[in-house]
Amino acid sequence: MSSMTFDVLTLFPEQIERNVKESITGRALAKGIINLKTVNMRDFCGNTYGKVDDTVYGGGTGLLITARSVYDSWRSLFEKEEDRPYTVYVSPKGSVLDQKKAIELSRKKEVCIICGHYEGIDSRAVDLICDEEISIGDYVLTGGELAACVIIDSVSRMIEGVLPNEDAFTNESHMDGVLESPQYTMPSTWKDLEVPPVLLSGNDAAIEDHRRTASLVETWVKRPDMLDKLEISETAWQKMLAMRRSL
Repeated sequence: MSSMTFDVLTLFPEQIERNVKESITGRALAKGIINLKTVNMRDFCGNTYGKVDDTVYGGGTGLLITARSVYDSWRSLFEKEEDRPYTVYVSPKGSVLDQKKAIELSRKKEVCIICGHYEGIDSRAVDLICDEEISIGDYVLTGGELAACVIIDSVSRMIEGVLPNEDAFTNESHMDGVLESPQYTMPSTWKDLEVPPVLLSGNDAAIEDHRRTASLVETWVKRPDMLDKLEISETAWQKMLAMRRSL
């Protein structure tokens, strides 16, 4: 089984390490399925007092991380150009992370994630070394560390051996363009609310059909925008309408 490496260029390596070393990703690290290397950009600032930022040319508030700090940190990861990692800058300007992108990144051998801070990083560094920019949502965070951890978590789950079996992720929301159907556990009746009887029937075919329809209804109610990308048969629509009326 091959392993995947995540490199993270950051001003706060401990924040990345604390998060990734917990839970499922922590177990994957222990097994050697994924590897994590954090690089503190302050170590490559080019001065003796750890200053990585400077004022913005043309005026404006805030400070930018210098291109040199980013580039030299990144260049420390490899010796030969052909060994450069696939490089991502986490930025609100990037394309929004989705399940398709997580799967795509999981097929890379090595991914370097650059975490901005303050007002971000000098655009020349982005243009020179980044393969793409990724956002985790249409909002702004204080720094890129939380976004980097989200990317590592979502990508790691798609790597063979990280989860106990393929069913642990293939039936989840977004895997086939729809939300996961509602899930239930014991007791079968709670506060006068009952689990759909079909789920207790033991009829695998009927359960699978119910879950598929329930998944479509869940998507229709909570994320109708996702249905625009799907081809839904007339039969499926009729089942959806019937289920929604019964809710």
